[in-house]
Amino acid sequence: MSGTYLGMPAFPKAAREAVHDQTLRGNLRHATRTIRDKRARAVAELEDWPALRAAGRAVKDRTLRHLDRYLVQLEEAVTAAGGIVHWAADADEANRIVTHLVKATGESEVVKVKSMATQEIGLNEALEAEGIRAYETDLAELIVQLGEDRPSHILVPAIHRNRGEIRDIFARTMGEWGRPAPDGLTDSPAELAEAARLHLREKFLRAKVGISGANFMVAETGTLVVVESEGNGRMCLTLPETLISVVGIEKVVPTWQDLEVFLQLLPRSSTAERMNPYTSTWTGTTDGDGPQTFHLVLLDNGRTDTLADEVGRQALRCIRCSACLNVCPVYERAGGHAYGSVYPGPIGAILSPQLRGTQTEIDASLPYASSLCGACYEVCPVAIDIPEVLVHLRERVVEGGEVTRRGVRVTLKPAKGHAAERAAMRAARWTLDHPGALRAGQRLAARTRRVHPQRLPGPGRAWSDTRALPEVPEESFRHWWQRTRGGAR
Repeated sequence: MSGTYLGMPAFPKAAREAVHDQTLRGNLRHATRTIRDKRARAVAELEDWPALRAAGRAVKDRTLRHLDRYLVQLEEAVTAAGGIVHWAADADEANRIVTHLVKATGESEVVKVKSMATQEIGLNEALEAEGIRAYETDLAELIVQLGEDRPSHILVPAIHRNRGEIRDIFARTMGEWGRPAPDGLTDSPAELAEAARLHLREKFLRAKVGISGANFMVAETGTLVVVESEGNGRMCLTLPETLISVVGIEKVVPTWQDLEVFLQLLPRSSTAERMNPYTSTWTGTTDGDGPQTFHLVLLDNGRTDTLADEVGRQALRCIRCSACLNVCPVYERAGGHAYGSVYPGPIGAILSPQLRGTQTEIDASLPYASSLCGACYEVCPVAIDIPEVLVHLRERVVEGGEVTRRGVRVTLKPAKGHAAERAAMRAARWTLDHPGALRAGQRLAARTRRVHPQRLPGPGRAWSDTRALPEVPEESFRHWWQRTRGGAR
């Protein structure tokens, strides 16, 4: 994934610092609660939402089971329509392909549609290293880029910024990028949007190369689909002479009829709209209309390895709506940067470790960045059981073993955990293996229940600082059953 995230601390350390940033927490609390309330109202309008959700899940699962077949069909359709298809096994290969394609045009700058895939591979950094400047045209992505920041949300990358911070970024940096911010710029949303519009307009008109991702790819016709709300995507997809799209292989859907399901699920789950203001589709090239050269770069970068995991593969259903982030109590408090990945929040906690592997400290920590409350599963429009995958990945981290990474068998080292936790688990295992000791322990706990501390001492103190210890009953279920029903021991 992007080199931007290399060297970042593991989630526990990053989150510990983030929760003390009161401005960040205020920004996130206001934004996520506003978005999720609007989404709930939009979803409630549809009586058949559960059926749509089930249909989305079914289409995705069927596609993933036959992904090889649909990708070949997609390649054939794109090629027949005048496009050129490239296959990239990893981020480095994808960056080399795109850089070569841009250089072949003789251009030194490109305009970009918001794209998670290009962020994942660190494309902007790769282009910059080769002397090519990439201009982000999505408003939130522009804010992040001008502020030399990192995205912190899938849908709203600058969600961690408030209006005052955005005004300061524009006033400080726009002059360095060509067009200065208007004098006396305020933090009014209308003024900020107008400043961004003026800043980008000349870049749209000047650029000869556009770079995008895609929300969906239709295998039967070779059509790519981008949905967005600002119109910048439409400009990038239609004005340049050359268009390069970098898309994860899991974004394919078999037919237009399947696409119909997702064009209902995605806008309501992401922006709480009945439909996206701009839904752009293109199929290859057309003489005299739009880009005359189209390249599609199909990105693997760990997706095939993820597909091999029967539990973890459901993460590849994700349509990047970000609904799970907006309901997650952990994300709301820690923010997106703590996840050390372009994919933050609950979906990032299961997707990043699978795409990158769990050998690094940060990726081994991500499956634990959750309370397992299940809110993410309840709102997911394609029914990804994120808690199930989190537990599955925790098992992988703890047990170690072997996995396939980029076609190579890799041995994962089992996590050692805290010494006190290991001792407690050994004691619990021994006790559960000896029924007599378990009964004696239960009786002792019941008789001493009035003197039990509310907080654990020593290493357990940090655990009980944020949790209420359960109250021990006067007698165990075993003893109650024996006393009242005469049941066996």
